[in-house]
Formats: sequence, C-alpha cells, structure tokens
Amino acid sequence: MVPEQHFSVVIVAGGKGLRAGGEIPKQFQPIGGKPMLMRTIEAFYDFDYRMRIVVVLPEEFHNFWSELCRRHNFQLPHTVVYGGETRFRSVKNGLAEISEDEIVGIHDAARPFVTKEVIERCYREAFDFRCGVIPVIEEKNSVRLMHGYENKTFDRARIRIVQTPQVFPADLLKNAYEIPYREEFTDDASVAEDNGMQIKLVQGDERNIKITTPFDLEFAEFLIRKNTF
Repeated sequence: MVPEQHFSVVIVAGGKGLRAGGEIPKQFQPIGGKPMLMRTIEAFYDFDYRMRIVVVLPEEFHNFWSELCRRHNFQLPHTVVYGGETRFRSVKNGLAEISEDEIVGIHDAARPFVTKEVIERCYREAFDFRCGVIPVIEEKNSVRLMHGYENKTFDRARIRIVQTPQVFPADLLKNAYEIPYREEFTDDASVAEDNGMQIKLVQGDERNIKITTPFDLEFAEFLIRKNTF
C-alpha cells in the first residue's frame, strides 16, 4: 500500500459532456438517484478517505455543483477548480493543487464504477517503479486498420483499451504538463510519454466503463439496479 501522504487524484469533469443527452452535462446526471460525479468521488474516498481529491469543473457549473452537494447532503472533502478549453488545460489546472511529492491519479468523472482493486494496482505500481501507470483491458472485437479509403485486418491481440485512473509521480507529471498543448495528446500518458516518462500497463476492469452516450447511462442504471456496484 502506498503511504497516505502520497495519495491524490484529479477528477476531470471539465467538459460539457452533452453526448449523453439531457439538459445538463453527464457528470451531473443521476445514476440510481445520485449524480454521477458524486459516485466517482466516493470510489476514491472509499479506497482511502485520506486521499486528496481535486475536481475540475467548468466555471459556469461551480454554483450548480455546490447546490447539488447541498441537495444531496454530499460532504466528502474535495477541492473544486476551474476547467479549461481543453482536457490538457483542465488537467494542468487540477495539477496546480497537487504537491510534487505525491502520487497523483488523473481520472475521468464519467467512470464512476472504478474498483478499489484497479485504483490500488495503479497507485502501487506508480509508487514502486516511479513511472506512469495506466489500466488497460483487451480488445474483444475484430478490428481493421484504415489507410484512406482502403482498410485491412489488424491483430487485435496487439491492442489494449485504455482506462483511468492514469497514475504518475506528481513531480514528473507536473513537469510534463509544462510543454505546449498538441492535438496528439489524447490522454495523460501521451503527455508523460512525450516527456520521456516510462509507461507501465496494468490490468483494468471491464466494469470500469466510461459513460458517454444515453445507452451508457441506461446500462449504468441497470448495474445499479442489479446491485453490481
């Protein structure tokens, strides 16, 4: 187990998240009667109640979030910071709240079903090996590689689906985020890797789904009803 003083997480909820449908961003939409973001915060608090939790939200939704917390009597300790125009900028804003001597995870607010086992695995490996760690699962579908209008089959055994939390020594990640943003930075590991950090893969979990579409929301409700979580 990583010493508690090294625990922190930046939960990224800085986007509008409207593909899931509804009138409010998906991170605020209820799953089993509770806003998704609250379930995500609880997942990390339940793993270690001493963990520093930083939530990145669009500026225009800070008051809305405060009202949701009041309405649901949600009192778990967390710090809220402004999101940026890009995920890169949002993560950087969140990292400003993190000390360099910590082990920090970056997690999608839209992954409320992350398990304690996945969280512990990522933090332990990042601490032990002082590298970036990302949870992954195998691709079960057949896949094809596109070349313009042409395509060909591709060996799915060589593909891994990336999840979060992506976990790093905070000093290394904060340094990596000092470089200018580029479009190829699709996640935190790509930023860290560009700065020369080693990336280690660990086993993720099929249940650690990212809620993006209305179907995903329906499936999440199903999981709650079946007491899967």
